[in-house]
Amino acid sequence: MAFQWRFQVLAVALIAALAWIPGARADPQVPVLWDAKERLPKPDLSALPRLRFLTTTDFPPFNFLDGAGKLSGFHIDLARAICAELGIVDKCQIQALPWAELQGALEKGEGEAIIAGIAATPQSRQTYAFSRAYLQFPARFIMPKNKALAEPIFDKLHGKRVGVISGSAHERMLRDYFSTVQVVPFDKPEALYGDLKAGKIDAAFGDGMRFAFWLGGSDAAGCCRFAGGPYLAPEYLGTGMAIATRADNPALAAALDYALQEISMKGTFAEFYLRYFPVSFF
Repeated sequence: MAFQWRFQVLAVALIAALAWIPGARADPQVPVLWDAKERLPKPDLSALPRLRFLTTTDFPPFNFLDGAGKLSGFHIDLARAICAELGIVDKCQIQALPWAELQGALEKGEGEAIIAGIAATPQSRQTYAFSRAYLQFPARFIMPKNKALAEPIFDKLHGKRVGVISGSAHERMLRDYFSTVQVVPFDKPEALYGDLKAGKIDAAFGDGMRFAFWLGGSDAAGCCRFAGGPYLAPEYLGTGMAIATRADNPALAAALDYALQEISMKGTFAEFYLRYFPVSFF
């Protein structure tokens, strides 16, 4: 009974997530994490002297140096769109630093916000104030194209051999929520993908974003596709990506929320998402 209740909770969370995705039954799918009925107040940032985003150069496709050595990526485009939405383009800056220097630079006032994938956890919230999440990372199943299942998927997976990375949050989630499958742990993604292509396992379960890059790459050779899902489970997978500000500056975090919601509602976020994630992981 406990398992059935937990699975029902997961299913409800999934349905709620899909309700915010335009064309949820068609590809490509774009995540929408904002309630269109909630209108956040527009902030007055006229007194703000500067908004400098701190990021890194080694987290593609979110932030990286392109072939010309120019700072590029999803986060870079998003930061610029935030500044445009807040009407402070002339005050907006983006600076790349080594990951280990980000927190110190923010604390010393060398920047006002970090957009580099810092996880919002109970521990990190003691150091930072965070915007709301602008991107989450669902768990997904992938299967050979000619055998891919559609929702409802739970009963159809009974007895299937499902590969997953050993010791990962996805393995714990798979064992808890899909207890009727045969869990096949793998130490490395390459071995997992190889056995899926070879038909030694029926499906793989794991991080949707990583799966999307593999599906779109040459190694997959068009063998497979997503099946079922996406599954959002913050207790296993975290709450997603957010922008960090100093803990004593929640007003800036709230201003970022306003800009992020506007960017989402106007379709700008969808443009960025499809640019950097052509194989949608939702």
